[in-house]
Amino acid sequence: MQVSAIYEQSWKCAYKGIVPQSYLDSIPEGRWVNGMNRPGMNNLVLAEGGRIIGTSCFCKSRWEKFSDCGEIVSVYLLPECTGKGYGRKLIEFTENELIKLGFDRILLWVLEENCNARQFYENLGYMNSGEVLDDNIGGKALREIMYIKTAVQE
Repeated sequence: MQVSAIYEQSWKCAYKGIVPQSYLDSIPEGRWVNGMNRPGMNNLVLAEGGRIIGTSCFCKSRWEKFSDCGEIVSVYLLPECTGKGYGRKLIEFTENELIKLGFDRILLWVLEENCNARQFYENLGYMNSGEVLDDNIGGKALREIMYIKTAVQE
């Protein structure tokens, strides 16, 4: 339930002004609980002082065209924990887990209008691949952009 709450709070903050407010306001408590244990998905949590403050989900790419890649499905932090280096740590740990699974390229999808996330991933070495995915969230047409990175073996 704590992890689902991180998703909920993060969505309401990060997607404000991007996703329709009525949709964000209607996200029910526990919305992501049932999706946490999907087959093939791996979940990590980031804790500080015994409190879960962030989470990531990763897997083998869900896209046939990129079946040789690992995929970061999601990365979310509590809103008050952004901008403090936690996201970078969570991404690096997630990348290392994908490397352990044998992937040397990692992809992720970002909403085109989410400039903060795009800049964050670009600063971590992710490149816009040119691949796009049209989506609809809360009745609004949105575009997702695929970013890709060659993983660095440590």
